[in-house]
Amino acid sequence: MNNLRTADLALKDPFESVFRGFLAPMRFDRSADELDIRVDVVENDGAFKVRADLPGVKKEDINVRIDGSRVHIDAEARREKDVKEKGKVVRSERYYGTVSRVFTLSQDVDDAKAVAKYEDGVLTLDLPKKASSSSKKLAIQ
Repeated sequence: MNNLRTADLALKDPFESVFRGFLAPMRFDRSADELDIRVDVVENDGAFKVRADLPGVKKEDINVRIDGSRVHIDAEARREKDVKEKGKVVRSERYYGTVSRVFTLSQDVDDAKAVAKYEDGVLTLDLPKKASSSSKKLAIQ
């Protein structure tokens, strides 16, 4: 069935499929919006759990800020200064630089109880929801 799908896609635009196969080993410069942090957000009754992919980043180079319901993640992948290989660089595709991501959750986060862990290129945030303030009826005087 997968072979049929591949053939079907090739029949839609044969010109594109020929060049896609021809240029498959090459990567072109990405636009800035493609260099972002991929996240998964899961919500349960009392908290949000965020998992963000940050490969090649040291935990010292990650900043997480919570502002109410907004989550800011900034990270910097640094180029290694000690290059042991001698010779001309033929291709360099590894990303170095700063990446950031900001998103809003459906409820404010209790930042005093929030926990961040980083392991194997994945940042995990446990973000407890802030207790919603109940409305208070005011007595009219």
